[in-house]
Amino acid sequence: MSGATEKGTRTQGDAMASRKVEEGRLKRLNAHAVKGGEYVLYWMQQSARAEHNPALEYAVQQANAAKLPLLVGYGLMDDYPEANIRHYRFLLEGLQDCQRTLAERGIPFVLQRGAPPEVALKLARNAALVVCDRGYLRHQKQWREQVAQKASCPVVQVEADVVVPVEVASVKAEYAARTLRPKLHRLWETYLVKLAPTPLQVDSLKLGVKGLNLEDVDALLKKLALDRSVPPVHHRFRGGTREANRLLRTFLHRHLPEYQENRPHPETDHVSHMSKYLHFGQISPVVIALAAREARALRPQRDTFLEELIVRRELAQNFAEYTPQYDSYACLPAWARKTLAAHMGDERPFQYTKEQLEQARTHDPYWNAAMREMRYTGYMHNAMRMYWGKKILEWGKTPEEAYRTALTLNNTYFLDGRDANSFTNIGWVFGLHDRPWGARAVYGTVRSMSSKGLERKADMAAYIAKVDALVEEAKAAGVRFKED
Repeated sequence: MSGATEKGTRTQGDAMASRKVEEGRLKRLNAHAVKGGEYVLYWMQQSARAEHNPALEYAVQQANAAKLPLLVGYGLMDDYPEANIRHYRFLLEGLQDCQRTLAERGIPFVLQRGAPPEVALKLARNAALVVCDRGYLRHQKQWREQVAQKASCPVVQVEADVVVPVEVASVKAEYAARTLRPKLHRLWETYLVKLAPTPLQVDSLKLGVKGLNLEDVDALLKKLALDRSVPPVHHRFRGGTREANRLLRTFLHRHLPEYQENRPHPETDHVSHMSKYLHFGQISPVVIALAAREARALRPQRDTFLEELIVRRELAQNFAEYTPQYDSYACLPAWARKTLAAHMGDERPFQYTKEQLEQARTHDPYWNAAMREMRYTGYMHNAMRMYWGKKILEWGKTPEEAYRTALTLNNTYFLDGRDANSFTNIGWVFGLHDRPWGARAVYGTVRSMSSKGLERKADMAAYIAKVDALVEEAKAAGVRFKED
């Protein structure tokens, strides 16, 4: 495993790039001795990209050290938790992009249908070493544990989708962003380093391992047994590293210079749209952070963006890693559950069922616009996400029911749903990583949000008009629901 400790080398034209994969990203998952094998396997399941991927580069380096070819494998299950055809379309577009880029590097990518750990173990039978990337959710951890226990060769995990590895940043669940922030600031210069690709030395494209055909995404989607109740939104957002890089360039050039001022304005589009690409591992947060630091924008704009990208996002990974009940109402701090319980009997002038909420049939035009944006585009402007969640809490019969409803809608419609950030953001609505505020009906001392607050900060009529246009565009592209 010499590749992890080799001295960083410099690539032509980029003196700051390194081929070193930081030791803090590596974790040996079993104690098996290295054995003979036909190839090194990179089981790609989270970091679905061929660029700036520490797990991929570590696998290349290990293959070169062993003088073996490299195989990249991915397990495609039909029933990923809470996923539907909207999520699968975006995923497969990204995997198609990844496969093509890997081929340009002389690396074969094999997509096989089946439970991810079973696919990984099947491919590992002929492997001298298995390298995997890291996930933070319960089932993702279980998959890697299963592979590590049953594989007959060493399994090494490489943490590739955060700037600072979670255990390096903190060994406990952090109370709030303010407690994690200084720890990240002390460490992130060590990890904010551009990762140069390592050339693969052994011809690998002739390994002959068979997989699914990714050339026609629509044809492959038809073969999968998927939830098709929520249509794809590829007219607006397409998956893949190439598309992520294009959107990042647009954001840095057009929107970052005014990011701090326009973040609270949902009628604008001064957002990066990186969350969905980060969710599927299609772009590295290190790439985004380095590009933002080099962009032509004032430091306050860059710092505000880096706070969201690194501190807030990695607080979510910290939460999921150290909180076994991260997807349950029980994950909330005791003070929040206590005050919400104390106000359970408060009068609720408006109450809505999940179905009414889902179809944006409330009395609140701002909330309805936010829900429609989510349904028809797979995205909601960041300035509206917390208002959206707070109103679900306010209109729910009980806070427990409201929590379940908010989480279900979030994970069903958002392209970036179903990850550590989703569970953390919904938790924040109910008091997670926050503090008590002045008591109010229904909310108790949990922070509330009002429509008047939105009106003070933004042009809400313009936001509604913007969403109306987005919905019409989506319908014209074929994004429709039963009630349309």
